[in-house]
Amino acid sequence: MHIVYKSEPERGRMWQRWLAEHAPDIQLHLWPEKGEAEQVEMLIAWQPPENIMATFPRLKVLFSVGAGADQFDFSALPADLSVVRMIEPGLTQGMVEYITFSVIGLHRDMPRYFQQQREQQWLAHPVKPAAQRRVGVMGLGELGLASLKQLVAMGFDCAGWSRTPRDIENVRCWHGDDQLVEFLAHSEILVCLLPLTAATKGLLNGELFRQLPYGAALVQAGRGPQLNQNDLLAALASGQLSAAVIDVTDPEPLPAGHPFWNHPAIWLTPHVASQTQNGSAIAALLDNLRRYQRGEPMLGIIDRSRGY
Repeated sequence: MHIVYKSEPERGRMWQRWLAEHAPDIQLHLWPEKGEAEQVEMLIAWQPPENIMATFPRLKVLFSVGAGADQFDFSALPADLSVVRMIEPGLTQGMVEYITFSVIGLHRDMPRYFQQQREQQWLAHPVKPAAQRRVGVMGLGELGLASLKQLVAMGFDCAGWSRTPRDIENVRCWHGDDQLVEFLAHSEILVCLLPLTAATKGLLNGELFRQLPYGAALVQAGRGPQLNQNDLLAALASGQLSAAVIDVTDPEPLPAGHPFWNHPAIWLTPHVASQTQNGSAIAALLDNLRRYQRGEPMLGIIDRSRGY
């Protein structure tokens, strides 16, 4: 089997060495090397080359090196080309850690305390038990489910929202546009883990923020274009939102002087919530390659009609 890898070079070299030891029948070429391009069936990439089928005429599968595939221009990809996102335990665990850290930080009012520290104020505020803090997670895929499992274990009052109905133990679930308002009214800390689609672009806006309880907080770990930045700043200024943890922006990185950099109620991180871990990722990739060879369904295939 001939595969081309086009992404971060150091990771590619590590994957190449690992496959040579554990799966010598698989030939992994590191871009711009292509081997015998007409024999390449699979491409692993964050951004594929232009004219992908002209470069690889026998290409059958495009693997994303990340948890999503919304960075791909699907209009430029053949309709019969399978697109597969990365599902691996290291990536999932990283997101669970980030969401847990963010929710606990907001629950315990840490943005306010850090600002008080800068102002040399020694002032305590009341603490709610976790059981009285309502956390709502938008997006109930692999990452959302794993994050909710951890938050439930910590005693938070957890809810979830998705496009289609879900049934999750110890989590109150809403679904669809008709139930979004009720879900938002229940969410004191709103966590966005939605994929980027036409329906979710710009979804985190002033109208949505006004449907949250007054003083609610936001964790944005989905995709940058989902957030209306000016509306977030306005919601923070009015007190409708008390704080926000932002890991994804549009553009990335934010330009110098952007209000997010120094805002006292915003924690800003550079798209680090969930990162592919080399060891577990290559093992997950090999499992999918073997599934393909056996004619079995691969894990993480994108449904183009939904965009995820």
